[in-house]
Amino acid sequence: MLKVAIIGGGASGLLCAIFCAKFEAHVEIYEQNNKCAKKILVSGNGRCNITNRNLSQSDFFGANPSFVNDALKNFGFKEFEKFALEIGLLLDVKEDGRVYPLSNEAKSVAKLLQVVAENLGVVFHMDMKITDVKKLLQTHDKVVIATGSEAASHLGGNSDGQSFAKEFGHSIIPTYPSLVQLHLNSKIVHKMSGTKTDGKVTLLVNNKKESACRGDILFTDYGVSGFAVLDISQRASEALMGSKQVEISINLLPNMNAQQLSEHISKIAKSMPKFSVLDILIGLTPLKIAASLLDDLKIPHLRLAKEIDTKAAKRIANQILNWKFEVSDTHGFRHAEVSGGGVNTNEINPKTMESLKQKNLYFCGEVLDIVGRRGGYNFAFAWASGYSAAKSITSS
Repeated sequence: MLKVAIIGGGASGLLCAIFCAKFEAHVEIYEQNNKCAKKILVSGNGRCNITNRNLSQSDFFGANPSFVNDALKNFGFKEFEKFALEIGLLLDVKEDGRVYPLSNEAKSVAKLLQVVAENLGVVFHMDMKITDVKKLLQTHDKVVIATGSEAASHLGGNSDGQSFAKEFGHSIIPTYPSLVQLHLNSKIVHKMSGTKTDGKVTLLVNNKKESACRGDILFTDYGVSGFAVLDISQRASEALMGSKQVEISINLLPNMNAQQLSEHISKIAKSMPKFSVLDILIGLTPLKIAASLLDDLKIPHLRLAKEIDTKAAKRIANQILNWKFEVSDTHGFRHAEVSGGGVNTNEINPKTMESLKQKNLYFCGEVLDIVGRRGGYNFAFAWASGYSAAKSITSS
């Protein structure tokens, strides 16, 4: 009987194990934690954004993003949906393409995958940290490295997989946190801590616009979080690693243009002359944000509305629509949902996930230099790469 060792009981490791066991391989999972799928458990704020209906190369980043094409072709959304249905995992497909379990609970996904694997005879070795892959290759026919990355280190994220890869001559693309909060070089931002608003965040690298995303923005003691920030964080983090100048521009009212906004400010100032300038702004943005914006412009909060001329109104409007901050750092691997960088995909067979350096050694999931956008894409690659490895293992 074919003997398969899988290092890591996360998304890619579990799915690989299930499909190997389906073809009657003897599969053993070695998991360093006391339970599997810890990152699944916290995904999607506990709801598990399990995949995306719309998958393409453009949703992924890395030195060689086209690496994902074969895996997604073999095991894209339709194939995952079929698999989920077979194990009784019903899916809730949203209009924007995001997919959640119908249970709306990450715990149910993690539990179900492990139960399916156990029922197929997969042996789980919990609290088992592997240090010698060469030894596993001597006792097993195939070894799969599905160890993940340094992201979410409090859940066990580490660089073990990269170290294993190096032992077999693989090169590593430098890693960086992705889908992560950003630190801002600002004396103002902490005053807005805890305030959330809907807006648009534009990323500037060396003064050039790189990307822009709209969504919620959460101000923190150290900088900014929220979906709009996470969406631009991959490129921001990569640019910071390259010692480039990184800034963000926050548009607090993306549904208005500068002329509309300045005219509104002037109109209220004229009709409510006893208002303070702060009173005018809190009709547009949360109080903490309004006060901090005025502090940044060095405009006294209590300046009377009647003192706000057209020039001042335009200045305030421009700041609301284009409030720039220097990005000094990310919030680090511990707080990152995923990691960019990893094992160089040019040294991995994209159809099989087998190492081109070592026969019978496979890599799948986040340990590879592939990182997806927010929205279920990272899970999609985990499932697809895990399946590709299993298909190759059981057909060889």
